[in-house]
Amino acid sequence: MSTSAHSVADYGVQARNTLEPALWSYLSDGDSAGNEQALSACRLVPRPLRDLRGGHTRLELLGQSLDHPMLLAPVAYQRLFHAQGECASAMAAAAQGGQFLLSSLASQPFASVVQAFAAGSGEVAAGNSNGNGSTPGPWFQLYWQGSRERTARLLQRALLAGCSAVVFTVDAPIKPATLALPDHVQAVNLEPQDAPPSGSTQVFGGWMAQAPTWADLAWLRQQTALPLLVKGLLHPDDAQAALDVGCEGIVVSNHGGRVLQGATPSLQALQAIAQRVAGRVPLLLDSGVRSGRDVLVALAHGATAVLVGRPYVWGLAAQGAMGVAHVIRLVRDELEMTMALTGCAQLADIGPHCLSTPACQVAPVGLRPCAPP
Repeated sequence: MSTSAHSVADYGVQARNTLEPALWSYLSDGDSAGNEQALSACRLVPRPLRDLRGGHTRLELLGQSLDHPMLLAPVAYQRLFHAQGECASAMAAAAQGGQFLLSSLASQPFASVVQAFAAGSGEVAAGNSNGNGSTPGPWFQLYWQGSRERTARLLQRALLAGCSAVVFTVDAPIKPATLALPDHVQAVNLEPQDAPPSGSTQVFGGWMAQAPTWADLAWLRQQTALPLLVKGLLHPDDAQAALDVGCEGIVVSNHGGRVLQGATPSLQALQAIAQRVAGRVPLLLDSGVRSGRDVLVALAHGATAVLVGRPYVWGLAAQGAMGVAHVIRLVRDELEMTMALTGCAQLADIGPHCLSTPACQVAPVGLRPCAPP
């Protein structure tokens, strides 16, 4: 592990010093402050003198055994930040006993990333060099490709490479990167993109003419037997609709504040969605997670696991695969420390009782605050 960084924040400093200003600006883009503030505003209740011997952070998630509840969020074009790109991140995630979400906009081939994930989990050493061994492959984050036919072809390429779950992002129509990409960094797994159809307006007559609908989600559910999660929901009615078409998980996310300025913070939306879902499927919180303490706060509000985004990219930019692995380890160590100080020996012990009453003010108006400990 790197010895030059001792915290996640240290990796942020290293990444900023390493990357070109335009790249740092691209990585930092978005209204993330609301997500971070919602998490940091929560207050925790210490519970000393508990017998916590044998404590751990393990969990079962959609049939997969993970050592901790921090999945690496899908981040596009990772070769912008390090030459090893998505392969480094996938390898680090697997080596740390976790999961990696492979973006539709990955800058390396699906097969290469799946093989790197297998190598991190030890599958290659065991002789499973094709990435299809006993350890499940990474999850695939799917963007709609403008039509069912194009989307189906992209999905099949990812599944043939060995991805083990599908996370369908619905809160941002597919569109070109806001950064001018260098020649050596492209979305190598996509077919050439057609120009959006012309219409009376660029939005409704253009991009939204190709955007997916609930009917498309129902169609997508029929295209694979693998677990299907929907990413980018913030309203409980939308969460219920996703369950109605057979989705096995929901990622509560405002896309890191990169799509809709002033969108509801993910943590605030989580409570209402958790009440509606009532434990029927796993809920993952995305956007704003910067520490192990944030992870516990999310789980206390009803999340099953979280997605970590920018922090691991900081590690990638600073130290490649070793930096990513160290960021995961730092967040996990802080989660364990926070669990110990709040009297939780395992993830199932985390709940609203870990929060003091003021923390529950993030609940949307009209919801009952969670009970004091």
